[in-house]
Amino acid sequence: MTRPELRECLGCGQFQIMPALEPGMSARCVRCGTTLRRATVDPIDRGLAINVAAVTLFAVVWTAMLMKVSTAGIVHETTLTSGPQELVRQGLWPLAVAVGFTTALAPLGKFGGMIYVLAALKLGQPWPRLPRVFLFARRIGIWAMLEVLLLGVFVAYTKLGDLVTMNVGPAVLALAALTAVIVWADLALDPDAVWEELELRGWTWRPMPGREPQEPATFHPNAVACEGCGLVNVPHDHAGSHDARCPRCGSALHARKPDSVNRTWAFIIAGAILYIPANYFPVLTVIQAGAGQPSTILGGVEELIGSRMYPLALLVFFASILVPIFKLIGLAIMLMATMLVTTELGASFMLPQRTRLYFVVAWIGRWSMVDIFMESLLGALVQFGALVTIAPGIGAVAFCAVVLLTIVAAEGFDPRLMWDAAGRNPHRPLALRQAFRRPLSSGALARRAG
Repeated sequence: MTRPELRECLGCGQFQIMPALEPGMSARCVRCGTTLRRATVDPIDRGLAINVAAVTLFAVVWTAMLMKVSTAGIVHETTLTSGPQELVRQGLWPLAVAVGFTTALAPLGKFGGMIYVLAALKLGQPWPRLPRVFLFARRIGIWAMLEVLLLGVFVAYTKLGDLVTMNVGPAVLALAALTAVIVWADLALDPDAVWEELELRGWTWRPMPGREPQEPATFHPNAVACEGCGLVNVPHDHAGSHDARCPRCGSALHARKPDSVNRTWAFIIAGAILYIPANYFPVLTVIQAGAGQPSTILGGVEELIGSRMYPLALLVFFASILVPIFKLIGLAIMLMATMLVTTELGASFMLPQRTRLYFVVAWIGRWSMVDIFMESLLGALVQFGALVTIAPGIGAVAFCAVVLLTIVAAEGFDPRLMWDAAGRNPHRPLALRQAFRRPLSSGALARRAG
């Protein structure tokens, strides 16, 4: 069983005692419902085995043949590297960098970092910078989008059915298996168990004072939770330190994300501005037998509808048009609610629902990259000269920038600010405002967790 622990909910900022959990149990915040911890069975050994399997499949995905396309006796065999290479050849190197980072560098960093840390724990070897490497692997995993790439391969395969003859290569099968393994690895990992094991062995960023195994830290009014590893740092945890960093993982300590509102507004405004050229300029040009014209995102949806591919048209419309708009509007609403602390509607209306909406917005934005991956694959697969050629357009670069900006905006926003605003709302009764800042009892959380 895990040990009881003082924890701050990163969804609403409520401090509470998280009770001991058996494998398979999870604890949720009693105020907003955000998951505080999900205990798993044997997270070290099982996690190491699954990540080794993932990196093996990853090597197959990037080295084996992806697809073989043919038309009029001309045959092309492509790998995943063909997409970024074709984008560079056409002068769209920013798009090539984004595709290469999200489908190659970020996943490799995630798998490699996990294997490095879990293998060290398995072998009992204090390899250098274990806390920093594990923190890096966790953070770069946000940008690993292989499951979105699989969906992009499916969309590209469907769209090419009327243009060329295609055969699926082993890389596609390996990518499908890798997607399942990635989901399995995320479910098997208990990051808190890894942090606790590093702390138990003394392999932390800075030496830490010993704690009794079954006694949580004592709550202090100035306690600050680390956003990297979740450790609640009380004054004696970093006494004499001038850099205000978590002693366990080395992350900078902040009561709230610094300048969260202004940064999020900046990224939202930039994304909204770029959304105009992303939909105005062509994202794809298909030239067949010397005839063809550029196509925008909405034009591509119309072509799918004209070909009676209604499910695929709905998928592309949702991922490429609705999701970016939904993220921009959703984040703007949460920011406005945070800033308008003097109104009942803006500060305290449906706070748990708004918190859950934030996590949905933060998760769903990555799926908009499906259009970018599809265009990268189409540009690499269909290069048959005067017969048929597909080329990505400048609109794809703007659209990719919109997707990445909305992801950064969501990651930079701190949902705890919405609850802080509700606590400062003068229209709420004094007792209720004080309740927003009062620590919850361990008994209440234990009943909810059970």
